[in-house]
Amino acid sequence: MPRPLTNHTQRLEHFISNVTVYPVSCEKLGNGRSDLEWLDGVIAGGAQIVQLRDKISDDRTLLVKAHAFRQKTREAGILFLVNNRVDIALLADADGVHLGNSDIPALEARQLAPEWLIGVSANTKEQAGQAAEAGASYYNIGPIYATKTKAGLVNFIGPKAIKTYSAESPLPFTVMGGIKRKHIGELTAQGAQRLAVVTALTKATDIPTETSRWITEITESK
Repeated sequence: MPRPLTNHTQRLEHFISNVTVYPVSCEKLGNGRSDLEWLDGVIAGGAQIVQLRDKISDDRTLLVKAHAFRQKTREAGILFLVNNRVDIALLADADGVHLGNSDIPALEARQLAPEWLIGVSANTKEQAGQAAEAGASYYNIGPIYATKTKAGLVNFIGPKAIKTYSAESPLPFTVMGGIKRKHIGELTAQGAQRLAVVTALTKATDIPTETSRWITEITESK
């Protein structure tokens, strides 16, 4: 079994050095496959991080799923983050959380888990600039393109916003929102190195093969 990632330094180094595609789960958009089937697929394809995003399951079901994610990701030696739910991440011994703008503030989460990898959403360049002071390890720029994964989104910032946003912060960042494999070159040309995706992998016919393609194409286009 790979050496566990147990502190913030190790987790951040792994994130910076190894993460290219950043798969985010969504069982309802999984073409009938469970989140655990999706997880097995992206791990087999070489993903170095996964995020459990489940806004439907009740708390007990979500916790059981999070424990399963933790076991599988630990065996694979990759990072495991939980979307939104600080309590579930703590109980499952996750590597961290990704927090939206209406979630618990990153600084409050940092007090509970100082060694966590904590991501925050940056929907404006001001939020990107505030990410480090807010206690984040990394921030996510988006939504880049039109997406139906998250209801209520109407403002899509486009790939050219990446350079503007990233100039505001020294932290590493991801980009997300409607990203397909055809967009990789356009995004990496703007400085993106870590692309977070949902349906591009949850709906893939062959998840391991598609994950591997994403990793190869991102790596080659940098």
